[in-house]
Amino acid sequence: MGIEDEVGGNAVKVYKAMKEMGFLSEEKMGTAERITQTSRLPKTMVMNALQELQTKGLARRKVREKAAGYYLLR
Repeated sequence: MGIEDEVGGNAVKVYKAMKEMGFLSEEKMGTAERITQTSRLPKTMVMNALQELQTKGLARRKVREKAAGYYLLR
């Protein structure tokens, strides 16, 4: 059972983009803007996909000074 079975198409694209960029831990998290540039999806779709990944327990959001950071949990 892969990630494709758990989440929708846009969330899979965002997941793969985050994995490709190495956003795999709290020390190496990235912003939604960077994920938007890499995944080549509109920002609203990226935000919805990130929300879906968080709901499924695949990603985590960390509130920071200027912009929130996102990283994968598995």
